[in-house]
Amino acid sequence: MQKATRGAPSQTVTGIGLMAAGVACLCVNDAIAKALTAGYLPIQILFIRNLVALPIAILIAWRMGGRSALRSHRPATHLVRGALWIGAATLFFTGLSYLGLAEATVLIFVAPVFITALSAIVLKEHVGWRRWTAVLAGFAGVLIVVRPGSATFQAASLFPVATAFLYAALMISARWVDRRESVWTLMLYLTGAGALVSALVVPFFWTPVRAEDVWLFFGIALFGTVGITMMTQAFRFAPAAVVAPFDYTALIWATLLGWLFWGEIPDVLTYAGAAVIIASGVFIVWRESKVATREAG
Repeated sequence: MQKATRGAPSQTVTGIGLMAAGVACLCVNDAIAKALTAGYLPIQILFIRNLVALPIAILIAWRMGGRSALRSHRPATHLVRGALWIGAATLFFTGLSYLGLAEATVLIFVAPVFITALSAIVLKEHVGWRRWTAVLAGFAGVLIVVRPGSATFQAASLFPVATAFLYAALMISARWVDRRESVWTLMLYLTGAGALVSALVVPFFWTPVRAEDVWLFFGIALFGTVGITMMTQAFRFAPAAVVAPFDYTALIWATLLGWLFWGEIPDVLTYAGAAVIIASGVFIVWRESKVATREAG
């Protein structure tokens, strides 16, 4: 069956649906991780998650990209990216052990702001005053959520912010991946490199896995891998400016799951900060799309 033209209404709806479903899966992934942090350190959770997810990632890469997707032309680059990803996920899971699910999720939303700033500083890309204004607005939103100096300030809030920074570095590092490699190769090697990097550290922090937690480890591997795959596919069906804003539906799922399992209800200022961060992120995506369209034309 031949695919419809990119950007057609049916393709756009499919892209949005995949993005929304993928985000929901990743929120379930985060909720499971939060539950597991009560008994295990993040590095062990990540090691088992990657170990279980690796066969799934191999199967997806092979089915979607063929044999060529299983081969990398620059393995060392993927190793660096795996280290960045493990660092980011470790910081986020650590933050989840102290913060509410929705609050941690809100702070992750600042990643596009960091990506824009790093693209200007590291890649020397031109970023106009409009996007720099959006960057400053995004950081203002973070300050509203974190509230440094106030009685409600939690140092643990810095973990998701640091996660967003490392995630931005991970996205920027994709520029140094060999152009011949598909998105499926990136997904596979990120999982494999993550398993390898965490394997080097986890023996020093290993806790015996309880039988009743085995299904949670399988769940985090399944929902994490399926979620990332769906989100990756979403960008193949519709433009980034259309599907990327639906990443913010994570706040809905994080709020619902946090309330359902832990009785967490974020305060008004958290949602106010979220609104500012989301608005800046959406504007950045929209503006970058406009600039890319103008340059292509």
